[in-house]
Amino acid sequence: MAIERLEHLTDKDICSTLVLKIGSALLVDGDGKPKSAWLAGLVNEISELRAGGQNVVVVSSGAIALGAARLGLPKGGRGSLADAQAAASVGQIALAGLWSGLLEQHGLTAAQMLVTLGDMEERRRYLNASTTLSRLLEAGIVPVVNENDSVATEEIRFGDNDRLASRVAQAASADAVILLSDVDGLMDRNPAEPGAKLVPQVNGVTSEVRAMADGGSTSGMGSGGMTSKIQAAEIAERAGIALAIINGTVDKPISTALGKDRGTVFVAQRQDNARQAWLGGRIAPGGSLVVDEGCISALANGASLLAAGIVEVKGAFERGELVIVLDGDGCVVAQGLAEYGAEACRAIAGKKQAEQAGILGHAPRSAVVHRDQMVML
Repeated sequence: MAIERLEHLTDKDICSTLVLKIGSALLVDGDGKPKSAWLAGLVNEISELRAGGQNVVVVSSGAIALGAARLGLPKGGRGSLADAQAAASVGQIALAGLWSGLLEQHGLTAAQMLVTLGDMEERRRYLNASTTLSRLLEAGIVPVVNENDSVATEEIRFGDNDRLASRVAQAASADAVILLSDVDGLMDRNPAEPGAKLVPQVNGVTSEVRAMADGGSTSGMGSGGMTSKIQAAEIAERAGIALAIINGTVDKPISTALGKDRGTVFVAQRQDNARQAWLGGRIAPGGSLVVDEGCISALANGASLLAAGIVEVKGAFERGELVIVLDGDGCVVAQGLAEYGAEACRAIAGKKQAEQAGILGHAPRSAVVHRDQMVML
């Protein structure tokens, strides 16, 4: 049975494993102190979910905010990359201790997992993370996951924990993700505008849905906004995972949202196999290939991407790197792993296979992006 309503999120027969994401502004106050009373209520809800037979994975922000307060850093520790890394190093200890202590009060054991973008993007490391999560859940542990901001740079970061939550959900074979927000869910326009209405259910993210999102983080503490939540929903829905956005600013936010039946559920749209879901969820392409209409039609029918259909090559990627496939209007069609580096792609772009050997100096590969290494978006 598909998860289509908020009430399905707490039904163990429909949702056996749930990922819960908490942002910095919900967990830490303006002085950099944990919101202890709010957290106690949330952990009580997690305990109830576990008692009901559900596995729970927590994706928690807050390390930078907590560390910045302890170090006395300006701008919440986000004034520079060095400040953010130092704040994260200090704050991660405090964050782990906070979750461990609260969960222990309910007889639950926490486990800390710090991941980088590379851990989710590189296949072997992703599988290692997946194995660890599976074993922790099997042992009845509550994994607490955060991006390893102490070593991540702007170039190699998720940048927000919304998309991380969806990637963790894939790795943990979860059924659903709950993103706690500062609003009730996705609104049909900016929530500050008069007449803004909640969208209770989304059956597939479209350009119209993306247009509803507001890209900023209102707290100044976090790095996400509604746009990042929409991107997280796209990652989840392709992997057969539902995603819900609910208001986290109230006490016991999960039971409150369910009691009021107020939030937004993004219904899973397809069930890609494990590798396809991993490919579809990757977010750090090395470049892009612009293709013609004939190529797009062929890809839609299950074909590989051939050099003859390439109109333009962008970026400086190497063989095996992720590339996105664009149509003539710049819209993303697919993404996958390139069989050639960027320079070779430029050399054979638009050329038929019979011409490629003379250009490359060796027998050409069967495709620029093989269909087994590609996913339609």
